[in-house]
Amino acid sequence: MSPTSPASPTSTANPHCPTRRLTTAQALVAFLARQYTERDGRRQRLISATWGIFGHGNVAGIGQALVEAAAGGGPGGPGGTTPGNGTGHRMPYLQGRNEQAMVHAAVGYARQSGRLSAHAVTTSIGPGATNLVTGAALATINRLPVLLLPGDTFATRPADPVLQQLEVPYAGDVSVNDCLRPVSRYFDRITRPEALIPAALQAMRVLADPAETGAVTLALPQDVQAEAYDWPEEFFAERDWHIRRPAPDTYELEAAVRAIRSARRPLIVAGGGVRHSAAEETLAAFTAATRIPVASTQAGKGALRHDHPADVGGIGHTGTAAADELARTADLVIGIGTRFSDFTTASGTLFADPAVRFLHLNITGFDAHKLGALPLVADARAGLEALTAALAGRGYRVDPAYETEYTGAKEAWEERVEASFATPAPAARPTQTQVLGLLDTLVTEDDILINAAGSLPGDLHKLWRARSRDQYHVEYGYSCMGYEIPAAIGVLLATGSQGRAGRPVWALVGDGTYLMNPTEIVTAVQENLPLKLLILQNHGYASIGGLSEAVGAERFGTAYRHRDADGGFTGPPLPVDLAANAASLGLRVLRATTVDDLRKALSEARDAEGPTCVYVETETPDTVSGPPPAQAWWDVPVAETASRPAAVKAREEYDRQVAARRRHL
Repeated sequence: MSPTSPASPTSTANPHCPTRRLTTAQALVAFLARQYTERDGRRQRLISATWGIFGHGNVAGIGQALVEAAAGGGPGGPGGTTPGNGTGHRMPYLQGRNEQAMVHAAVGYARQSGRLSAHAVTTSIGPGATNLVTGAALATINRLPVLLLPGDTFATRPADPVLQQLEVPYAGDVSVNDCLRPVSRYFDRITRPEALIPAALQAMRVLADPAETGAVTLALPQDVQAEAYDWPEEFFAERDWHIRRPAPDTYELEAAVRAIRSARRPLIVAGGGVRHSAAEETLAAFTAATRIPVASTQAGKGALRHDHPADVGGIGHTGTAAADELARTADLVIGIGTRFSDFTTASGTLFADPAVRFLHLNITGFDAHKLGALPLVADARAGLEALTAALAGRGYRVDPAYETEYTGAKEAWEERVEASFATPAPAARPTQTQVLGLLDTLVTEDDILINAAGSLPGDLHKLWRARSRDQYHVEYGYSCMGYEIPAAIGVLLATGSQGRAGRPVWALVGDGTYLMNPTEIVTAVQENLPLKLLILQNHGYASIGGLSEAVGAERFGTAYRHRDADGGFTGPPLPVDLAANAASLGLRVLRATTVDDLRKALSEARDAEGPTCVYVETETPDTVSGPPPAQAWWDVPVAETASRPAAVKAREEYDRQVAARRRHL
């Protein structure tokens, strides 16, 4: 065999430093297949599969390397098996249809995997690479790991420009991949094969770091991908990346204990960090000892089951009345693994007690110091364990009257949930919240619900009864339309449901979201994944329509309707058949027109072993069956000067609300 063949034996020119001759792409794939994470004694592949769409920027490099790596070991050596991992040293390949959607699928997989395992995504240069930007922003904002491997223009510049190259007159080293820098937690461009070694190690470090993780980008010039190099054997050794659980500093812990012991009306705000740390049981133990109520952000919902006595539901603009009233009178707000976004704080208007203080338990110092808080920089589980132990024996527990107050408020809110979920006559057309109510009667703790944008996140945050730690999967850090279907595919892959029935995974989308990104339906069909797609047709952007009305924009441009005689969009609904579209992509589609139809269709879809869609046209809610209104404000600036009465009135309300905002220093 030629000495440059990928299958050639290990070089022995220097017995003290054996090498193997591979292309850069082959070396990268072989390296990735041997990276593992470990936490609490559990070991798993860090990069368990690679998504890809191929073009001239990656087909001859990463594409060729994946052909070999998918077959039994690839160029890096024999496959074999590794404890806890069925793929050995192979690199499974997943075929996507849209680059943004591939990142969404990888993010869904990472979240379901507890951030302990991730996917890589490879694209060509040009539009394939720039399509990654939205998905990368979503991953980084939500602190979820994904490895991006976009092709790049020639490092050696034999022809300049090449197809799809962006020419920048003032900088020859810029490419469209530089768009990924601000949305990546680590970025490097591999302009020489040997530069891959430190870059790959740094990439793995960031992916496995619970405080720094997010999108990681290694831009790969297409000529460098195919270039051969003598790689040290040590580069291909199995490597374990330990996921840290940092304990709190003693000084910060004592300050936190003093703050809790002096609090009369404390409130916990549980964020996504509780889930990422697998700290749900520890949180339950802490609340059992202290009886402090727990509200949750979108990412933190499910930290306690909905029927846990201390759970008071979602908080903030989309929160419950119970949680938001407690927030307004809390004298100590204990954030656990939350970023305290504007939806959570009601744009700085929610925590109204003049003497309110904040205590933030967070693995990142950046988040722990927000709102002028006492910081407790630590892993969520480790921090809660330390707090529980430090408070033990010191006699702290909230006043029984406070406990009675919040349990009563929770019961009152549950009555509002029941009223929203209540269905009319079997032959009636359901509202959106009634659709959720029918689904609520059907699911168990095994089901997983995925959503991201539109009016559904608000309804779900206020009304959904989370039955398990991972049932509620709403992406609301970036609130990205089009996330749901590919994310559901990632979740199905993480739960081992490929090619067989497993945990029921529901992707809930409105018509606006569906039209943004339905392409990965084809992937679900190709992989025979038992996706449950629920399409709610309401003929437009319902959420933004409502917001538009509230800010004086009169629902302009938010309806999917024909133009009227005046040029507006108030004519008949567009004759778009989303059910037929989903069927054309390979889904089995169940159409439901009434409450009774929908009940049967949801049950049938839940039991289906293949990908299935339930399509329902929803009724506009009335005051009885609609969701409860927002229980807290959200700042969307309103025109300061306007001639139309709707905007003038909206500005008056805006000025009234914004007067309540405060900075917590």
